[in-house]
Amino acid sequence: MSTVDTTAPTTQVRTTWQIDPAHSLVEFSVRHMMISTVKGRFTAVGGTILDVADDPGRSSVRAEIDAASISTGDPKRDEHLRSADFFDVERYPTITFSSTRVEPRGEDRFRLIGELTLHGQTRQVELDATLNGRGTNPWGQEVAGFTAEAKLNRKDFGLNWNVALEAGGVLVGDQLKVQLEIEAVKQAAS
Repeated sequence: MSTVDTTAPTTQVRTTWQIDPAHSLVEFSVRHMMISTVKGRFTAVGGTILDVADDPGRSSVRAEIDAASISTGDPKRDEHLRSADFFDVERYPTITFSSTRVEPRGEDRFRLIGELTLHGQTRQVELDATLNGRGTNPWGQEVAGFTAEAKLNRKDFGLNWNVALEAGGVLVGDQLKVQLEIEAVKQAAS
């Protein structure tokens, strides 16, 4: 009969994944005039995912978004969003997210809890994330795809600009829906 030495240190495989900006997207939606929804995206996103395979709770995510890369399909609106009324990209050029905890939520599902810094304000946020799958791209690199979603109140980050409407309500809603589609490329295991 053999016994297992429970005092021996366990080996944890740590894999680093680099977010692929060409195949990743950060989108948001917000109510406009209380009756419709405007959608936009940030086109410049990057970062790293540290995957600790046998202990997902020790995994982490760090992401950066170039705030000036905002695009809503309307150049005039995009310029307004880049101005001091909203993102103030001259003073706050980067939006960052650093996870503080990763909670497994079932097979291939996770809750990412972390610090989001936007417009000079840092707040804790939660993202519901799903590992969509893994594969090998045409260049022989191992890749993984993720979807993550969150709801934010823009006023929590000092994005307070608005206009009252004659009929009641406001021009821009407070609640943002954020959706991320991320593809990451495996870098190394240690």
